[in-house]
Amino acid sequence: MNPIYDKLINCLDQIHKITDFQPEVGLVLGSGLGGFGEKIKISSTVDYSSIDGFPVSTVAGHAGRFIFGYVGDVPVVAMQGRVHYYEGYKMTDVVLPVRLMCMLGAKKIILTNAAGGINTTFKPGTLMSLTDHITSFVPSPLIGQNIDELGVRFPDMTTVYDEKLRKILKDTAKSLDIPLKEGVYIQFTGPAYETPAEIRAARTLGADAVGMSTAVEAMALRHMGARVCAVSCISNPAAGLNKKPLTHEEVKETADMVSDQFQKLIYNSIINMGKEE
Repeated sequence: MNPIYDKLINCLDQIHKITDFQPEVGLVLGSGLGGFGEKIKISSTVDYSSIDGFPVSTVAGHAGRFIFGYVGDVPVVAMQGRVHYYEGYKMTDVVLPVRLMCMLGAKKIILTNAAGGINTTFKPGTLMSLTDHITSFVPSPLIGQNIDELGVRFPDMTTVYDEKLRKILKDTAKSLDIPLKEGVYIQFTGPAYETPAEIRAARTLGADAVGMSTAVEAMALRHMGARVCAVSCISNPAAGLNKKPLTHEEVKETADMVSDQFQKLIYNSIINMGKEE
């Protein structure tokens, strides 16, 4: 068998020994959404560190656990903290957690992150629903022997971000009077922030926002046939668009500033996804 798939099955078995909860919706809580766990009616939690072989985040502010419970009447699994490629993990380990969420039963996945704004009309605090992404500058999580149990060798990526789920996000934002932009996200490896030249190149390619996560997770999920949507919180202007040096503290401050609005959007969107026919 494929060692990557073996590892997934091993992690899945360990989770099933702790809980038999079956989620419908999966959620990755990026910067600014760590407190969302308090809004979930928790059934059980599983610390990443308790799962043998599971990659554990080294980034400050990422709690590092799965939360199983309910948003309204919708059964969910939330990742409170994610791992990144820049932490030194293999790309297959970076996407292992979201693959597990899908294998646990979540077929609708919401990914969130904090991102730098390339589109100059996106000010810090802007929320952006992803319409597409660019992953040309990071290794694909699908490189290597295909895991036939998960998906086909050459998966179509024409519509990575599900149009119906994006519409739910859009309609929910409108009903709550929360401004929600749309745009293209580009993922770089990090951990260094991008140079102004790289941001100019990204803009030429059509990117509206830049970050160090999310797109590879979305790719792995689409390979598995999951339906995906994603929201970025624009935390700062990207390199070269502001004279101030970029800092992780600024990212966290902006994400925290719009946290209530962000959480409200995600909470109500999950409830509306649960109503979907």
